[in-house]
Amino acid sequence: MVANVLACLFIFAAISSSVAYDPDPLQDLCVADLKSKIKVNGFVCKDDAEVTAADFTFAGLAAPALINNSFGSNVTTANVMQVPGLNTLGVSLARIDYAPGGLNPPHTHPRATETIFTLEGELFVGFITTADKLISKTIKEGEIFVFPRGLVHFQKNVGDKPASVISGFNGQLPGTQVVATSLFAASPPVPDDVLEIAFQVDGKVVDEIKANLAPKKK
Repeated sequence: MVANVLACLFIFAAISSSVAYDPDPLQDLCVADLKSKIKVNGFVCKDDAEVTAADFTFAGLAAPALINNSFGSNVTTANVMQVPGLNTLGVSLARIDYAPGGLNPPHTHPRATETIFTLEGELFVGFITTADKLISKTIKEGEIFVFPRGLVHFQKNVGDKPASVISGFNGQLPGTQVVATSLFAASPPVPDDVLEIAFQVDGKVVDEIKANLAPKKK
């Protein structure tokens, strides 16, 4: 299993290096200075004297994450925000864990293509083209699936056991926009009449969906 994961990541890295959407680096390193108030397309480089191995490592993908939401899934990211050394390198990773029946709901990544490698379990996955065609498949342990940049996609655990995948992106900060929460939990809110016409439902349905997706008070 470990050998399969390493082979998958090696292939992904080779492909990403030639098709990354992020700008090419102009120096060996540009470790992100996440505390800088200067805004650029990406992040300002940390002084070389302050760079350490800690800027290039992250242990957060090693174990399954706790799942405590109504979707039944959890995404652990390993992008430039967790690994500052990824700044300008055009790659990042994530781990997605799913409870039985869990869903990573329809969403998009506006700044990267995503490739998932199934660590365990059985998932029904798919994306929708701009011609409204669903491209989908059930994948199992050791299999991969690709979600093109910017297209709405999802994954659902169709097995009776937990499932997990590793996701690779050809961008240091892919961005994630969940369709339902973007429309029904935006701040300030999308006007009800816009949602009623778009989804051909009445105001009561819109209010119910908004209530279900509203951030839970602690």
